Amino acid sequence: MSMQPKRLRALQMLVVGNACWALSFPTMKAMAYLQQPLLPESSSWFIASMTLIVRFGLAALVMLIVCWPTLRKFTRLEAWEGVGLGVFASAGLIFQMDGLAYTSASTSAFLTQFYCLIIPLIVAFQNRRWPSGRLTVSCLMVIVGAGVLSGIDVRDFKIGRGELETLIGSTIFTGQILWLQRTKFAANNVNHFTLVMFAVIAITCVPVALATGSRADDWIAAYSSAPVAAFMGILTVFCTLGGYLLMNYFQPFLTATQAGLIYCLEPVFASLFALFLPGWFSSMAGIHYANEKLSLALLVGGGLITVANALMQLEPAPQRDRPNDKSRG
Repeated sequence: MSMQPKRLRALQMLVVGNACWALSFPTMKAMAYLQQPLLPESSSWFIASMTLIVRFGLAALVMLIVCWPTLRKFTRLEAWEGVGLGVFASAGLIFQMDGLAYTSASTSAFLTQFYCLIIPLIVAFQNRRWPSGRLTVSCLMVIVGAGVLSGIDVRDFKIGRGELETLIGSTIFTGQILWLQRTKFAANNVNHFTLVMFAVIAITCVPVALATGSRADDWIAAYSSAPVAAFMGILTVFCTLGGYLLMNYFQPFLTATQAGLIYCLEPVFASLFALFLPGWFSSMAGIHYANEKLSLALLVGGGLITVANALMQLEPAPQRDRPNDKSRG
């Protein structure tokens, strides 16, 4: 199988992965509507960390079952890759979650795309060459598109605690993308290091949940509703197992810069899902969660991000920035 078909397949699968992650936004918001009356005295930190523990804990259990026949072949390098991915992901999520408490969701969504600027700068520094004109234009289009999509008003924009923490989280997510891209990990078994990654994320969230929880029975109360369990199933199967397995398997066939731009499609999919999923979830769970309406911001912002990705993918990867071309185990 030549490099070009692999690259095209990887691009397609990462787009699907973005759709899986984007599904988590309306799903978690619907869960919040249900869990707030179930946990009236619990902090948002406890609910968020508990959700991550359950979500990634269940995903780790599924991966343990999948990996059981091959556990004897588990290598230290696979464990090291999984630990790195888990640490970067959990740290980024923690800063992103705390930052969201001090800024708007639209500002958070906009600033999270900051890594699409960081990655080309790091790659350019490593390769001792300036980013190409096409890459520069693509990154600027993504930033403008994300700003339009998020409804950012530059006149009211400021850097406070929430904005700073979101930028820190985005920088940490950059580390996750680059860690996955390391050539020393190219022959690792994807299932093995993904298992470690999920377990590390769940474990690192335990101290946060224990420190912010109010009562021991809150863990049971949080999932005493059947729709909540259904939403958790969606988060685990599609948003966690689906999204991260696609990322871990297919990202190394692209460059880190290309992958970073593709990941900026996530808010576009989230906006599209918000047009119809809230109504479906409301009917299923008996909550009032209104659909959003198709807006000019979605068309313009989503269009800019999509065109930027198309431009970037048409550019051949420089020889010193080639992605891994080894089969994933």
